[in-house]
Amino acid sequence: MAGVDLIPKPAQLVSAAGNVAHKAFYGGLADLRPMPRTLIDEGMLREVYHYRPATSRPQGDPVLLVTPLAAPALCFDLRRGCSLVEHLVAGGRPTYLVEYGQVSFRDRNLGIEHWVREVVPAAIREVSEHAGGRPVHLVGWSLGGLFALLTAADHAELPIASIAVVGSPVDTSLVPLVAPLRPLLNLGEGRGLVTRAYQAMGGAPQPMVKWAFQLSSIQKLVTKPAAVLTHIDDTEWLAQVEAVDRFMANMTAYPGRTFGQLYHRLLKGNVLKDGVFELDGRDISLSEVTPPVLVFAGATDGIAPVPAVKAMVPLLSGSQEVQFEIVPGGHLGMLTGRAARGTTWPAIDDWIDRWSGADPDPGKIGTSRKRQHGSGGSRALAR
Repeated sequence: MAGVDLIPKPAQLVSAAGNVAHKAFYGGLADLRPMPRTLIDEGMLREVYHYRPATSRPQGDPVLLVTPLAAPALCFDLRRGCSLVEHLVAGGRPTYLVEYGQVSFRDRNLGIEHWVREVVPAAIREVSEHAGGRPVHLVGWSLGGLFALLTAADHAELPIASIAVVGSPVDTSLVPLVAPLRPLLNLGEGRGLVTRAYQAMGGAPQPMVKWAFQLSSIQKLVTKPAAVLTHIDDTEWLAQVEAVDRFMANMTAYPGRTFGQLYHRLLKGNVLKDGVFELDGRDISLSEVTPPVLVFAGATDGIAPVPAVKAMVPLLSGSQEVQFEIVPGGHLGMLTGRAARGTTWPAIDDWIDRWSGADPDPGKIGTSRKRQHGSGGSRALAR
């Protein structure tokens, strides 16, 4: 529904009354039950889960969902009916997830290399082994997408069948939200105000992370009370709001060293615009990514706008194929919003089906004909 009429219809009044009663007496409208899963591997800030199959015999290569730092794994399992995990499991795919647990002050010395060189590679190997030695399809959202790409570039031996990157910006100069922060980013030389602050706190604490995420949709935040009133008869809309509120309440912290790398290199230095990221004295180039890559940009994403994401396409020059898609939604909505069910998810299905059964031998991956699609389709128009 578009919203409650100025003079509500009887059906709208009945629906609104039912929604209010359900919220008041039953705690909410969203089905927030998590999809059943089993822990199959763990290490330092690494937990790998296998989701319980919907059928006795899941088909095809496994899918590994790569979570970003600070955001909870709820991004992939937001609520029943708007859960990418539920969609993949219902489709009979072997589905796995890697998440990182709660980051604390004791983890302040961990940098991005911990995830790119240890966590994600270990998860890929474990998932491949658990699935019978099959190659793994990676689906990474936001920073999780960059983790997936940097891992693939740094570890050519890993059994990666394909990569789907959802809302991962590489050129931060094209992110409008960063522009007002430039004076703050450049404040002081060396150990400036920002650097001293995050080092003293051991990273970016949960409240700061939540605030930064909300900043990307400040207009929606300000107008939310009025929006709720105008959608009081729309059960689906209200259920989605509840699920997103729970997601926001479960944000976690960034480790100090990792936050420093993101701040100095990605935000302030914008080093990934050239496709190269240095870790431990060694350059990792996105041109070394050989598996096929599907890149998604959200049409209304304020954190990772279309140009900032599309800038990735020419940098993946070594990939077997690169496909670029523009889909409806903001940063979270493009992954797990109501529109994603008919846009992002079918595109991921098509991509995985296309590249399933590929030869896992990394020595053979780069021998196929390479193609790049930089123009970008729009799933909002195609479907």
